[in-house]
Amino acid sequence: MAQALGSGRRAEIVDLLAQGERSVEEIATEITQSVANTSQHLQVLSRAGLVRSRREGTRVFYRLASERVGDLWVAVRDVAVRHVAEVGVLADEYLGERDEVEQVSAAELERRLARGEVVVLDVRPEPEYRAGHIAGARSAPLPALASLATKLPRRRAIVAYCRGPYCVYADDAVRLLRERGLNARRLDVGFPEWRRAGLPVETV
Repeated sequence: MAQALGSGRRAEIVDLLAQGERSVEEIATEITQSVANTSQHLQVLSRAGLVRSRREGTRVFYRLASERVGDLWVAVRDVAVRHVAEVGVLADEYLGERDEVEQVSAAELERRLARGEVVVLDVRPEPEYRAGHIAGARSAPLPALASLATKLPRRRAIVAYCRGPYCVYADDAVRLLRERGLNARRLDVGFPEWRRAGLPVETV
């Protein structure tokens, strides 16, 4: 299992499948690899018992073997962040300047959602939103966000979230919304962490 996770591409696939089931073609597109290379990575993960597959016609869909696989990936990621200094540097280089990207905790977001005080935007690709999302969240994929921004209420707080704490989509969404004068922050975690905490989720 450790060897299977020892590839950046395969770690990326596990992070993607933590959002929900995806076809081989969808995974290949998201990680910018050929279908053939993606299939090889998936076979390694499958042999290690980390993913499961099912066939629907000519298409093959993959999912994590269990929630524990997602827990394993989060644990590896968090240990790396805490104990390998280079990880923090790389994250800062990847995400860019974050001073203007304010964050909100899952606990605070849950309270504000219950009081109807906030608009929550899921900025992941739509297939991930359909597979599961924070209850009450709107689908707002990053490529469509600029046009959607004109329809958002200007007097309410907006919280964007994506795949996890190092997912650049949410940061980019907050920057775009704030440039348009909206009160936007990002969730400090992603959908998988929200779901594992037992907080309310929905599927389409």
